[in-house]
Amino acid sequence: MRRRDFITLVGGVAAAWPLAARAQQAERMRRVGVLMGVDDADFRATNVAFVEALQQLGWTDGRNVQIETRWAKGNASDVRRHATDLAALAPEVMVASGTAALASLLQATHTVPIVFTNVTDPVGAGFIESMARPGGNATGFVQSEFTLSGKWLELLKEIAPSVTRTAVLRDLSGPSLTAAIGQFAVIQSVAPALGVDVTAINLGDAGDIEHAVSVFAGSPNGGLILTASQSALAHRELIIALAAKHKLPAVYYRRYYVASGGLISYGPDILQLFRGAAGYVHRILKGEKPSDLPVQAPTKFELVVNLKTAKALGLEVPRNLLARADAVIE
Repeated sequence: MRRRDFITLVGGVAAAWPLAARAQQAERMRRVGVLMGVDDADFRATNVAFVEALQQLGWTDGRNVQIETRWAKGNASDVRRHATDLAALAPEVMVASGTAALASLLQATHTVPIVFTNVTDPVGAGFIESMARPGGNATGFVQSEFTLSGKWLELLKEIAPSVTRTAVLRDLSGPSLTAAIGQFAVIQSVAPALGVDVTAINLGDAGDIEHAVSVFAGSPNGGLILTASQSALAHRELIIALAAKHKLPAVYYRRYYVASGGLISYGPDILQLFRGAAGYVHRILKGEKPSDLPVQAPTKFELVVNLKTAKALGLEVPRNLLARADAVIE
């Protein structure tokens, strides 16, 4: 080989080194932790939507991002254990699904960015400073605003006009306290115009829930409203079964209760929230800070009706309600 050709070859290889290094750095593996507050088919679907949305933004699990997902079983101790486990992995950003998951991750770390979904009152719970400027290391997407709660009672009265008494199932423990109080206050405010007396059933263990619902069902013309909480998730099958047993029309805050036998639900499109969470994860991986990303409220809501359950309760669903429904389960 001539000396000039050798020098040209060496120079070309040397020039390629920085390019190769930059390419390798661009494709370095990033780590994202995900904590799901409950494990069932519907939450599995939301996780799929999150992963697919990340991929559309250029992040492929196993290629340039490693997604560590932990599935809690619906109880607080399980959530805390998984939160500690995820924080120990030192991910660059974490995703929290639910109030309990967010509270546990914030206890586990004050530095790792957290993107949350399915949280009703992050300001009242002390998770963030404000919706516009969350501060700290957490931001995300709230499940709903308090005004939505009044809609639940309106729907209950529309699908079951004979209801004059409604029990609101709520959780006053831990970080769910402020949301439970706020939602109950809104429901109470619309109750007089609808001719409904509203009482509260505070969620405890399974035995307490069964006893309280049974006592409430002892008088006629009753109905139920279930508000969001970790306890609502943990006892979801029991609550649906009790509503069926005592023939109580019930409104739920999310569609998977209706898919499991509940009567009617009205709440945000959860898949939309998780796709939004993927967008925030993308922006944080690109260098933005969670404190600079405003917390967003859902823009898409869905109404779901279970006709089989309505028939079992002896209810005839109004046609205009069916026409408005996003999904009807037969």
